[in-house]
Amino acid sequence: MSHKNKPSGWDDVAHWYDGWVGKSGSDHHRKIAIPALVKILSIKHEQQVIDIGCGSGVLAPYIADASASYTGVDISKRLISTAKQYHGAHGKFLVGDARKLSYNIPANSFDAATFLLSIQDMNPLDDVLKQAHVLLRDDCILAILMTHPCFRIPRQSGWGFEQSKKLQYRRIDRYLTPLKIPMKQHKRGATISFHRPLSAYINTLAQCGFVVDKLDEITHEQGTSRAEKRASNEFPLFMALRARKI
Repeated sequence: MSHKNKPSGWDDVAHWYDGWVGKSGSDHHRKIAIPALVKILSIKHEQQVIDIGCGSGVLAPYIADASASYTGVDISKRLISTAKQYHGAHGKFLVGDARKLSYNIPANSFDAATFLLSIQDMNPLDDVLKQAHVLLRDDCILAILMTHPCFRIPRQSGWGFEQSKKLQYRRIDRYLTPLKIPMKQHKRGATISFHRPLSAYINTLAQCGFVVDKLDEITHEQGTSRAEKRASNEFPLFMALRARKI
């Protein structure tokens, strides 16, 4: 995972991250995010897959189960150490900056590249996507799974309830302006989330030599009332984007 001006502080929060995600991923990883990514990725037998911003490697067993070869890369040495401990049997793990991967990894080495809940922790976006383009073989795919950039903006979106209509709604305070948002402070540090509008992802992918061929918007029913369930089924939690190198 990468930030613009200096290496990410993910080493500082690696212990917290491991406590949240664990060996198998959080509930959202296991039940929603990973299945959605695997579906849009459409992995084939013996393909080479690179997982950029792999964290503790929760995607590795799913790629291995598809009889493909997995390589996980993350800027945090501590998270890579944890990934090797948990999932070393399912692939290989490397410490690397998403902005500079081709410095140490040969070009045209992979049939697929993934960002599982990591792209919004990386900046600048064009540097990261250019590197993914270099590492992929021609006509191969890039798959991104992220919190929905239109509806899930840290500190700039949330739920509201209109009592007169018994209506739960999604409030969006800011959207088009790119934002660098400090996340919740942890004992040893804080992480940064980079909000960008959807157009930034589509246009930057195009500028970096990709064409988008699929987009899924993924909901997750939650709550107990009719209003809560209806709203959660209308406003996506995640977005999955697939693009092809041209």
